[in-house]
Amino acid sequence: MTPVLPEFVPTRVLKRAQYEAFAFELLDGDVRVRNESYADPTAHEYRVRIRDGVPHLCSCPADASGDGPCKHRVAVAIRPQVLELAVQMRVVADGGSTSSGDDDTTDLPCECEQLSEALPCWNCVDAGRRDLSE
Repeated sequence: MTPVLPEFVPTRVLKRAQYEAFAFELLDGDVRVRNESYADPTAHEYRVRIRDGVPHLCSCPADASGDGPCKHRVAVAIRPQVLELAVQMRVVADGGSTSSGDDDTTDLPCECEQLSEALPCWNCVDAGRRDLSE
């Protein structure tokens, strides 16, 4: 298994990532982390960017100024369900697929007539019936 964070995470950061009352929201393949431990949680809300299945960057000041990952990145990393959902959402948002393609689903119908003649619909491109370069 590939680690999702560097091997060295300060104990204090790891403990805070475990016990603070974080709420998670998926955002186009990233995760909004809100710390509900504060009186005004909306003032403690940050976006954790996911890159290649890893919490890569956080919008909090600690992540920008620290040597290691912040507690928000660690909080996402230690919750595999949240991280996996974010990765799946990123794949779908990028036009990919989370399935292996052998699920016996039928192709979606053509919707090209609703678009300009030069532009095929996504259903036709995805099914391989038309190419974007046509």
